[in-house]
Amino acid sequence: MSTLEPKDELLTHLPALRAFALSLTRNRATADDMMQDTVLKAWTNMDKYKAGTNMRAWLFTILRNNFYSSRRKLNREVADVDNIFSDTLSVKPDHDGRLQMTDFKQAFDKLPDEQREALILVGASGFSYEEAGEMCGVATGTIKSRVNRGRIKLTELLRLDDDEALELTDRATMAVVGNFGGPSK
Repeated sequence: MSTLEPKDELLTHLPALRAFALSLTRNRATADDMMQDTVLKAWTNMDKYKAGTNMRAWLFTILRNNFYSSRRKLNREVADVDNIFSDTLSVKPDHDGRLQMTDFKQAFDKLPDEQREALILVGASGFSYEEAGEMCGVATGTIKSRVNRGRIKLTELLRLDDDEALELTDRATMAVVGNFGGPSK
């Protein structure tokens, strides 16, 4: 029976715990990870440890259970060394292809203030032309004109052809540069 406090006694078993982890995993990095997980579980569950019992056995049991749990988990995983399977699961990023967000931002910043404002209100924020006109204190036709000129200028600045598909999934950006997504009221 140890006279040390359980948390202090735990520290005395670290060398033996590491050796046990190394013997199970046969890999230093994995053994260190296993040992760290074990110490963390033991530390957070110290209230479950019964004083006067064998701390070393308790720690080794935690480590052993962690090891076999991780092995079972690995057995359920599929090896994908060449990334053949994972490549089929990939998700297209929000912005890729010719139109990158930084390119869009640079082009958008080159627009006159009135066009940027109209595109943000109508395209990105989803306000109707009438609502945007009221906010800006101009006629609905003026807002429509600003949105149209802004979209044309963005298309020129981004060097997009009329028939070229936009490689975007971000709705707000699509609404700003395209004729869809924004209200047509």
